[in-house]
Amino acid sequence: MQPSAPDRSAVRQLGYIAAVQVLVMATWFSASAVVPALRADWGLGTAGATLLTVSVQLGFVTGALSAAVLNLADRLPAHRLVAVCALAAAVATAAVGTLAHGLAVAVPLRFLTGVALAGVYPTGLKLMTSWFDRGRGLALGVLVGALTLGSALPQLISSFTALPWRAVLLVAAAAALIGAAIAGRLVRPGPLGAPAPPFQPRYILALFRERGPRLANLGYFGHMWELYAMWTWLPAYLAASMATRGTPLPVGVAAFVAIGIAGVAGCLLGGWLGDRVGRARLAALAMAVSGTCCLAAAFAFGGPPILVLPLVFVWGAAVIADSGLFSACTSQVVDPRYTGTALTTQTAIGFLLTIVTIQATPLIAEHAGWPVAVALLALGPAAGAVAMLRLDRHMAAVRAWISPARRAPAGRRAR
Repeated sequence: MQPSAPDRSAVRQLGYIAAVQVLVMATWFSASAVVPALRADWGLGTAGATLLTVSVQLGFVTGALSAAVLNLADRLPAHRLVAVCALAAAVATAAVGTLAHGLAVAVPLRFLTGVALAGVYPTGLKLMTSWFDRGRGLALGVLVGALTLGSALPQLISSFTALPWRAVLLVAAAAALIGAAIAGRLVRPGPLGAPAPPFQPRYILALFRERGPRLANLGYFGHMWELYAMWTWLPAYLAASMATRGTPLPVGVAAFVAIGIAGVAGCLLGGWLGDRVGRARLAALAMAVSGTCCLAAAFAFGGPPILVLPLVFVWGAAVIADSGLFSACTSQVVDPRYTGTALTTQTAIGFLLTIVTIQATPLIAEHAGWPVAVALLALGPAAGAVAMLRLDRHMAAVRAWISPARRAPAGRRAR
């Protein structure tokens, strides 16, 4: 059984796995972060900029669904799978930085980057659950915080350096290469991991037949409806908002603080509180806050920076605070032998939804304005909060049903 406090090995592995996520996830938005330079170099328009991001999402979904059907995260050594996929992400990103001169080459390479990342993030979640039982919400919050920081890292690199856009991608690729080395040399599965299960491609259907996994998935899908659209288009929202006032603002820095710094703080606080007050309940609260921020951002558009910036910082914290909680809740209500498959399936479908909102948000902003575009993002967290409140009641009912059996004497239970 897991001790009441994580031992040193678990804490050390938490650090290793989180470091891998920070370093490898720098490849995710590496191309999106240099879109202004690509507009000048390639004559890139809004549709092309969107395609660079969507191609990664499509690759991730393709890779994750394939891995889920094949049960890869549960049947292969997880740390080796992470290392190989991190290496592939590094190679694909470096190829964009050295070989691409337009979308014809960049888009397929970004798709391959997404395929590779599907073996890094969900498998990292599965590895973390093998080390932590008590405190799992905080541990997964640390991991999602690492994902958040890594995803925002290219914004910081491109804002504070005079590097050309190709060099920004090569820096991200080098970070992923270091992450691959850490995964291969230092990361190991924990004692709570289940033995490799039989090949069962149909297990993903059980995730929607059973009430607990279904509600956890529905909550996660509502969360993803908002998350990546907010991450992708927050810089554009801020730039457009400040432009209405003629106020200069270092948009890249503001976006990094909102997505990276505030996001990490939200992940850690959400994971810590979730372990104490209830993970499903706190996930519902976080979505209520982020949904409210969507509506508030609509009303604050064009307002003074002293109003807009604190709002987007709160939004950046709330929009990701629940992410680790979904993974923790899912790991509690599924067959432990197929935790990796369940988490991979969940992320695959969630990222499929992000394609819709990433593409739709700039189109709605162009035709109806940014206030309408960001307000519509509130639909996801509103629906997700309802699902997680129902999951909280469901998990409480299951605990109440199990507890009397655990309290009964062994001989009495046998009868």
